[in-house]
Amino acid sequence: MLAGTNRIFSQLLASFAILVITLPGCTIDQANSSGSSQRAISTEIKIDGSSTVYPISDAIAKEYVRVKSGTKIEIKFSGTSAGFDKFCAGETQISNASRPILLQEARVCANSGVPFIELPIAFDALTIAVNPQNDWAKDITLDELRTIWEPAAEGKINNWNQIRSSYPNRPLKLFGAGQDSGTYDYFNEVVIGNADASRRDYTSSEDDTVLVSGIEKDPNALGYIPLAYFEAAQGRLRALGVNNGQGAVLPSREAVINAKYQPFSRPLFIYVNAKAAQENPKLQEFVEYYLTHAGRVSNTVGYIPLPAEAYRLASIQFTKGEIGTVFEGVPQPNVTIAELLRRQAVFQLAEEQRTKLEPK
Repeated sequence: MLAGTNRIFSQLLASFAILVITLPGCTIDQANSSGSSQRAISTEIKIDGSSTVYPISDAIAKEYVRVKSGTKIEIKFSGTSAGFDKFCAGETQISNASRPILLQEARVCANSGVPFIELPIAFDALTIAVNPQNDWAKDITLDELRTIWEPAAEGKINNWNQIRSSYPNRPLKLFGAGQDSGTYDYFNEVVIGNADASRRDYTSSEDDTVLVSGIEKDPNALGYIPLAYFEAAQGRLRALGVNNGQGAVLPSREAVINAKYQPFSRPLFIYVNAKAAQENPKLQEFVEYYLTHAGRVSNTVGYIPLPAEAYRLASIQFTKGEIGTVFEGVPQPNVTIAELLRRQAVFQLAEEQRTKLEPK
């Protein structure tokens, strides 16, 4: 499966070859002082995509405009999938993503002439949350999550005692990601084995604050949300330990770093339009600032920073304008921080080797 996918993905990336550039020292057309016909470069940066990644990008953007004048940054969230639609159409320069880009999305980018640079920026611990008034559930297994969320559960699994016989006969109210969310894809892939498979009769939203509010108000609620939104709602929600067969583990920075919180630990990304970065010095400067401060800000908003080596490799990749992904365009859950670092290093070595073999 992956071998064939890799061949297809390599062909897609080859179509970007004429657009790959090295950012430092590149030639950029700018309006001259007399206002002649040379093209002016926009100082505006548009960011959209994942609501999971939004707190990081929003905090960095606000910080950046305070210290750097003359740059307008417009940042919104519409979900990872919807964000990639806009990004591959050239409507945004940066796309926040809570999952790697998929093959079909990369194909659209290639057909539209939008070369992308994939930059990991933090790790999330996707959190299974309940209302604090819930005094019966302490943990949950993957099999129980599958029983709750699989398509066959729609209209049938509606009470807590259908999850465990020891639970009370109370209505089960579910909250989860909307279909345009990368969190929706990731959760379904991990729990059900199919990114598109889920029951539909639950409260869904691409806005995680809506999910937090819903769980907070309903004593019978259960939902899944990114760690940063859970930590921002401390005391208003309660997390369940996830038991994947090796004992229940609560979401925490330590559990993610030690690869104990599986399979709900996941990398978070920004994707940058490489051609736009070459043409817009402000965009280039912003991404460089982003990578420099991503670890600190990720920790501040409630996510798990990457090791310094990960940001170093990401900076090299961005500086050299190296396009592509280390995920081959297919869902790959259970990636640890150590595995992400390994993939980044392998990708970097492959790019260096490819550059050496190119004709001078």
